Amino acid sequence: MAMTMHVDIVSAEGSIHSGAAEMIYATAVMGEIGIAPRHSPLISRLQPGDVRVDLGNGNMEHFYVSGGIIEVQPHVVTILADTALRARDLDEAAALEAKRRAEDAISNKVAQYEYAKAQSELLEAVAQLRTIDRLRRQY
Repeated sequence: MAMTMHVDIVSAEGSIHSGAAEMIYATAVMGEIGIAPRHSPLISRLQPGDVRVDLGNGNMEHFYVSGGIIEVQPHVVTILADTALRARDLDEAAALEAKRRAEDAISNKVAQYEYAKAQSELLEAVAQLRTIDRLRRQY
């Protein structure tokens, strides 16, 4: 039997995942990280993107987070995100439309605030599309 750790993924809307996992993969601000059971304690900000939870026996669950915080303890990993969705629930058409709108806003920038907001929306849309693509390649 492989070692496991408890994983909680929580968003502002509520808990999206809670259970045992053999490995967690996420995109932190310093790059891609992999968390195994008994990992040393860590707290880091997360970039918008996918979080992969390896349940063992070849089962991998994919989630999308809009950013947030990951807290790692030796036997517990907690991810707190503003928005968290199961990757299979992402809407590719909506993400493509959001990307197009953000690119239009960037090219037609009126104010610095609008430009920064458009950049943030563009990063989030691209991260959603990358998550959808990674999920497709798995299956």
